[in-house]
Amino acid sequence: MYRKLLVPLDGSHFAENALPLARSIARRCKASLELVAVIQPLTEAYVEGVFFSIADLEAEARVRRLAYLENVKNQMGDEVPVTTRVLEGEVAGSLCGYATAEGVDLVVMATHGRGPVGRFWLGSVADEMVRHAPMPILLVRPEPEQIDLAREPAPAKILLPLDGTELAEHIIEPAADLAALLPGAQFVLMRVIKSAVPVYAVPDVPVADQEAHALLARVEEMQEELRREANDYLESVANRMRFRGLSVHTAVAIDDNPATGILREAEVVGATMIALETHGRRGLARLLLGSVADKVVQGAHVPVLVQRLVPA
Repeated sequence: MYRKLLVPLDGSHFAENALPLARSIARRCKASLELVAVIQPLTEAYVEGVFFSIADLEAEARVRRLAYLENVKNQMGDEVPVTTRVLEGEVAGSLCGYATAEGVDLVVMATHGRGPVGRFWLGSVADEMVRHAPMPILLVRPEPEQIDLAREPAPAKILLPLDGTELAEHIIEPAADLAALLPGAQFVLMRVIKSAVPVYAVPDVPVADQEAHALLARVEEMQEELRREANDYLESVANRMRFRGLSVHTAVAIDDNPATGILREAEVVGATMIALETHGRRGLARLLLGSVADKVVQGAHVPVLVQRLVPA
C-alpha cells in the first residue's frame, strides 16, 4: 500500500489539477503527500547597469517557490500530512532522483503545466519521469475549471489494456493497489486485435461469385478465431483477478491502431481511468511508451496510470 505520494508543481493552475486525486488517494491510505517544485540552474543577469549574482537570483527563486508550495499546502487541510520541498537542477532528473531516494510509492502529476500554452507532455518532464522512475506515475488530464481540493473521484472503472504477454500484466498489481483506494472499483481487461486481412473493394467480382464468398467466409472465420483466442486469454487473467475478489469484465476490440482502439473502448465502457505497462513485447522493447502510451495519454480524458517495467 502507498505510504508516500509526490506531486510535482510548477506554479501553474494546470499542474495543480493533480492535487484533488492525489489528496483523495493519500487520505484513503493514510499516506503522506509531498509537494515538490524544481528550480532550474540560472545564469548571470545584467540589467540597466545592475549585476545580479546567480546565488542571489536562485535564493530569491527558492523563497518564492517555497512560499507558493506552502500556500498550496495550507489549502490542503489537515486530513492528510503534507510536506513541501524545493529541488534544484534539471526538472525530470531531479524529480526522479528525489522520488527514488525518498521511497515515493506513487507520483501523481498533470500531463502538462506551465500555463495554458506551455506543455508538460510526454516528451518532456512527464515523459522522462515515466521512462526512468521505478514507481508508477498517475497522469491527470488538466481541466480549465476551478480546482476543488475536496473533490472525491467518481466510482472507479479501470480500463486495463493487455497484449497477451506476462510483461504487460505487470500493470495489474499497481492498478489493483490503486483500485483498492477508489470507490466501487471495477476492471475492464481489454485486448486490441487487428483485422484478419485488409478489406479491399473488388467491384469486378460478382456478388454471387462462389470464390469471393468462400474467401469472405474464411476471413470471417480467421477473425473469429483471433477474437476467441484474445477473449480466452483475457478470461484466464480475469479469473485470477476474480479469485482475489476483484470485479473484472473483459472486452476485445478490433482496430488496426491500438491507441485508437483503447481510447474508443474507454469511451464505450465509461472508464474513469486507464492503466498501462510501458513494456510488453520482445523482451524489453517498448510496447507503449513513445507510441501507444503517448497517444493514449494525449487523447485520454481520464487519468492514466503508467508503470515502467524495471529489468530484473
